[in-house]
This record gives sequence, C-alpha cells and structure tokens, in this order.
Amino acid sequence: MLQIVLIGFGAGAAAALLFASVASGSALALSLFYLAPLPILIVGLGWSHWAALIAAASAAVLLAIEGGLVSLVFLIGIALPGWGLSYLALLARPVPEGQEWYPVGRLVLWAALISALIVGAALLGMGVDAESLRATLHQMIETLLAGVSGVENPEDTARLVDLLVAITPAAVGASMLIIIVVNLWLAGRIVRISGRLPRPWPSLPGMRFPVLAPAALGAAIAGAFLPGLAGIASSALAAALMMAHVLLGLAVIHTLTAGLAMRGLILGALYAAILVLGRPVSWPLLLVGLLGIAEALFDVRGLIARWGGPPAAAS
Repeated sequence: MLQIVLIGFGAGAAAALLFASVASGSALALSLFYLAPLPILIVGLGWSHWAALIAAASAAVLLAIEGGLVSLVFLIGIALPGWGLSYLALLARPVPEGQEWYPVGRLVLWAALISALIVGAALLGMGVDAESLRATLHQMIETLLAGVSGVENPEDTARLVDLLVAITPAAVGASMLIIIVVNLWLAGRIVRISGRLPRPWPSLPGMRFPVLAPAALGAAIAGAFLPGLAGIASSALAAALMMAHVLLGLAVIHTLTAGLAMRGLILGALYAAILVLGRPVSWPLLLVGLLGIAEALFDVRGLIARWGGPPAAAS
C-alpha cells in the first residue's frame, strides 16, 4: 500500500508539472500540456486505480497553490478522466474461456463523452449564456489572429473569426477525444513494456461499438440545432462521437486490408488524404466516419467475411 501511495504522489507531481508547463507559452510546453493525463493513466493501468486516484488528488493539491480555479480545471479536465478511464480499462468479468476485459470500443465512447463534458465545463467558464460565450470566443480568437498577423482587429479576418467562433466547440470536442485516446494508448504501451499491464493487449483493429452508438451520435447532431448553450454543447458531443466513429472506420479499413500486398500503399494514401484534404472539410475523414457508423449498425466486417464464404477447395 505504501508503494501505491508513493507512486501515486510521484505521478501526481509529474502530472501537475506537465499541466503547469503551459504557462510558459512555448510550443514545447503546449505539447507537454497535452501529455498531462499520461502519468495518471500509467499508474492507473500499472498499479491500480487507487494509485491513479492518489495521483489525481495530489496533483490537484499541488496546483491549488496556483489558485483554486487552476486546480478545478485540472480535476475536471485531466485528473478525473484519467482515473476513470484507467479504472474502466482494467474491469473484467469471468467467462467460460477465462476473463472478458472491458472492450476497447466502449473505452473510446467513454472518452468521447468525457471530451464533451470537458468542453461543456470550459464553455460554462467562458459564459453563462450563448451570447456571452460567443462574445468571449470572438474576443479570444480575434486577439489571437491579430497577434499572429501583427494587426489589431484586421477587417479582412472578420469572416474567419465568425467561422472559428462557430466551429470551435465542435473542433475542440473532436480534438480532445484524440488527445485522450492517444494518452490512453501511450500509457498502455508504456505499462505493457514494463510488464505491469494486467490485461492482454487488445486487438485495436477489432474494436467494435454497440449498436446504440450511432443513435447517440444522431441525437447529438439533432441537439446541435437547439438554441443557446444546449446546442453548442451538443455540437461538441456530436463532434467527439463522430471522431470516435472515424476511429472505428479506420479499424475497419485496417482489418479489411490485412494481408493485402498493397496494404501499406492504401493506408498511406488514406492518411495522406485525411491530412492534405482537411480544409475546410475533411471529406476523407467524413467518409471514414460514415464507414464507422455503417460498421456499428450493420457489422460491415462480418458481412464481408460471410460474403467471402469458405475458401474454395483445391482442384
């Protein structure tokens, strides 16, 4: 128990340092800030969720020195999500074949929900109604663009500012999901290399979603058309869930291309298209997301496997 406490305190100090590094404003510090959940996830996966809880609490206490708001932001956005995901990742139930571990697909969906909750909490901190929130975002983005261009409030960026204000909640929701999933994957790899990962490494291309996942996505998209903060928060949830289905679509593509001679070329071209054709709308990303939705609804991989049928007998 003493070892868990000491490891938890050490991980909490590391997480607090990574989180506080953003104050320097450098690009390296921003990269370190994105890795703030990593120490909590590592101890949660390698030593138990109690170690992750100690890490979360100790980091929040250390950051409270900087101010209560900083500590609260860390708790909501970093600490509790890291503890919760490490707890879920190690859940298992007995089955005749041994143990069934918590599915990766459900972890990704939980990460999407957590991303939306983080964005929602951040939005409430910026404004208690839609108008004040948009005004705050408008001022922040306008100031940022003015600083980049060297001109304060340039008229030629007015439309860009309005567009960024409209898409920022959704973009942050999708980006937050990627950050959380990448940190969880990194933590799993690190703990696995150390030999302390209690569960077997999951088949990531075999990831599956429950059939209700697309329904939740549809409800979130519909909610995005609501007025006020409800619509803005729903747009963040819709973007996070859509990005989760993109990950599922990529898993489908990785599965279907397994064994193909041109697999590397196909995957390379796909990822290049996603990166290059990402403005203003990444159509390849959207198509992959639609594939993920189809997979959750109709089991595309199962259908293709059944259509293929058994191998023909040699003549």
